[in-house]
Parts: sequence; structure tokens; C-alpha cells
Amino acid sequence: MTITKSIFTTFVIVLLFSCNNMAQEKPKQQSVINAEPVEVPIQNGLAKAYFASGCFWCVEAVYESVIGVEDVISGYAGGHTKNPTYASSNTGSTGHAEAVEVIYNPDIISFSTLVDVYFGSQNPTQLNGQGPDTGSQYRSIIFYQNMEQKQIIDSKKVALAKKLNATIAAEVYPFTRFWIAEDYHQNYEKLHPKNSYIQSVSIPRLNKFKAKFPELLKENKQ
Repeated sequence: MTITKSIFTTFVIVLLFSCNNMAQEKPKQQSVINAEPVEVPIQNGLAKAYFASGCFWCVEAVYESVIGVEDVISGYAGGHTKNPTYASSNTGSTGHAEAVEVIYNPDIISFSTLVDVYFGSQNPTQLNGQGPDTGSQYRSIIFYQNMEQKQIIDSKKVALAKKLNATIAAEVYPFTRFWIAEDYHQNYEKLHPKNSYIQSVSIPRLNKFKAKFPELLKENKQ
């Protein structure tokens, strides 16, 4: 009986501590959602856009296949902590999601089309994840840098909701900062094509996107 009471007391303490942390994190996360967007200037004719849509290995591979995209970097965004890591973001307590920085030529591909790529390469109704990857760190977020981009995102989200007659899970956040992920995450699908996750999840997701948007593929423009 004493042991049972001890276990119960420990459980209650852990639960209260966890709930207290969640209560403290909510205002911090709300400040991120309500922040003024930061606009990244065009450099050498290239613009940047930011998206979160499940595992960043998958998203990186999708955008790297698209015409006008010069590079894609995996990282973290949307949270209230500094210097997030893979380990810390996986706890779900940082507010960050796995995200990508898409470096693109706006003379070749528009932000609007990049948003089409975003919605067309995921399950837009899946909440807090994509495929087998679940949790707040895998949630879908589109980041806007100005009100024009926000209007584009909002209008496409509304149109898709009507088309599917469903709620679209993607959150819409002002962009504030992107944190680059650890080196071993970069170009992961390209460097590890035989990895079991890449074989079973990432490559099928990429191939499904390719079949849907052949006109946007670099391989079809050569």
C-alpha cells in the first residue's frame, strides 16, 4: 500500500510539473504566432520561402526536384526557443517544427506555385504530422513574410478546404527565424537512398508528387 501511494504521488507530481510547463509555454508560443513577420531580402536574384510538412528529409527532396529552386536546407522554425536541435524539437516542448528553407528564383517559379507544391505533396488534412511521423514537431506550417504572401496562403487554404470538404491542418505563421538543422540531416534522401525510411516513406512521397506535377520537375525541363 505504501509503495502504491508512493508511485501515485510521484505520478501526480510529474503530471503537475508537466502541466505547469505547458501553461508557461502557451504564452511564449502565442507570442511567436502574433509576431511581426520578418521579410528576407532577395539576394543575387534569389528569394527564400519556409515550409513545415512532416519529416524535413521528405520535404527537402520534394522542393529540390522543382524548377527554379536552387537549394533547400533542412532546419527548425515556428517555436519559442533558441538554438533548437533534433533532440530538443522531438520533445514537442520547443514549439518548433521540422522545416525547410527553399531558395528559389522568383523569375522562374512564384511563391504562389511553391504553396501549390506544398499542399500537393502532403496529406493536407492530417493534423500534427505526415504519414507515420506524428507529433507537434511534424505539424504542417506555412510561413509568410508579408501580407501578400499571407493572402496567397489563406486563399489557397480556403479553396482547398472547399474542394476537399475538410479542415486543412496547415497552420499559418509569420516568419521570424529559421534554424539550420544538424549537418547529417542535409540532403539526407540523396545521400542515403537505401535507408529503410527513405525507401518506404520519403521516395514514395516524392514519386507521388512527381506524378501529380510533371510540369514542375527539373528532370522534365532538361
